[in-house]
Amino acid sequence: MSGRILIDLFTTLDGVSQAPGGPDEDTDGGFAFGGWQAPLASAVDGEQIMEGIRATDALLLGRRTYDIFAGYWPHQLDGPDSEIARIFNGIPKYVASRGTPELPWRDSHLLGSDLAAEISTLRGRHEQVHVIGSINFARTLVADGLFDQLNLWVYPIVLGAGKRLFEPVGSPLGLTLLATPIASETGTVLLRYGPGEGKPTTGDMSRPDRGA
Repeated sequence: MSGRILIDLFTTLDGVSQAPGGPDEDTDGGFAFGGWQAPLASAVDGEQIMEGIRATDALLLGRRTYDIFAGYWPHQLDGPDSEIARIFNGIPKYVASRGTPELPWRDSHLLGSDLAAEISTLRGRHEQVHVIGSINFARTLVADGLFDQLNLWVYPIVLGAGKRLFEPVGSPLGLTLLATPIASETGTVLLRYGPGEGKPTTGDMSRPDRGA
């Protein structure tokens, strides 16, 4: 088996992925726009999100997102999000943390310190491992090339400040578009990328042969 690591992120046009779901999700840095995704949610992006969740056979999460999920999803089996709850509660959860936290959610496992080796093991054990949220952890996976698909739901809103996948200071990175973008009626666009062929290259648009 050669499984895939997929990173799912909701982001604004200016790249902010902090606290899309609710006001108390992540207030680090005095972030005041928690829940910015909700007014722009649509049936189209909802369908795409559910398609990914239904194919998921393991979750790979940073510590903060794990704590949020563990405090919420085990209690939603009879609610409107019961399908998601059943899936998340029924599959393994792998957690990246620098500490040794308690992991009370059923079938939760702490990753070891050799991240590349752990990712290789997960690829051999599962078909689709999804990283949801977990912005700091996702940043590490992308920077180290330890992912197979980056799903970016880009919402038509600019917040100006907040945590981003791509920070102003970081390593150059090339990406490859994997599928035609999907747009919703509210202006959200789903972009699906895979790792590119090395670092970005440069050229000269003033050259006569630039289109060759």
